[in-house]
Amino acid sequence: MAVEPKLNIELGKQGVFVTSFNELYNWGRKNSVWPMQFGLACCAIEMIATTMARYDLARFGAEVFRPSPRQADLMIISGTVTKKMAPQVVRLYNQMAEPRYVIAMGACAISGGPFKQGYNVLKGIDRYIPVDVHIPGCPPRPEALLHGFMELQKRIAAQPLTGEGRPRHLDEEGMAEFPVPVQGAHDLEPSANKLVWPLPAPPVAEAAPKTGAEG
Repeated sequence: MAVEPKLNIELGKQGVFVTSFNELYNWGRKNSVWPMQFGLACCAIEMIATTMARYDLARFGAEVFRPSPRQADLMIISGTVTKKMAPQVVRLYNQMAEPRYVIAMGACAISGGPFKQGYNVLKGIDRYIPVDVHIPGCPPRPEALLHGFMELQKRIAAQPLTGEGRPRHLDEEGMAEFPVPVQGAHDLEPSANKLVWPLPAPPVAEAAPKTGAEG
């Protein structure tokens, strides 16, 4: 049963807090996010700066950067993802604890950035793993990462425990492990995870209009 906002405020002044189990559960999760301690390129410097005293990411509940993926639930893709590194990123993601989340930090992680036309750079990590928050920039400043982290917290707080939109680990049909691409003869195989990044359909050639002579 929902409590009126004004009544809830008055009860809070008396030290009485009325909430639901779902809100309490998500409140604990969103304030105890453990990012994984790794960086890929120049965006990692901005990520490191976000944890320092000037910005202090610890204020938002992400104080502990874990060196092991098995103890982390947030992956911050901070920098360029090369095709040689992509399989390792997916492998680390598979080893992370559920429920797990991903922030793509910077233009390179989102779309390849200035190296998009390069043969060795992946055009977006969201081709292989689901990304929850995209932070544009080259590189984005620490304030942008703080904003993106708070947006992720809002998403966690609004996540239901049952029904549609529940965390993947609570869904019996949800994917527990994502396919790790391998180096093929010419490119990564598969070129994308179809369940995360549906490949565009090939263009259909239009038939040439018939002329009077052909009729």
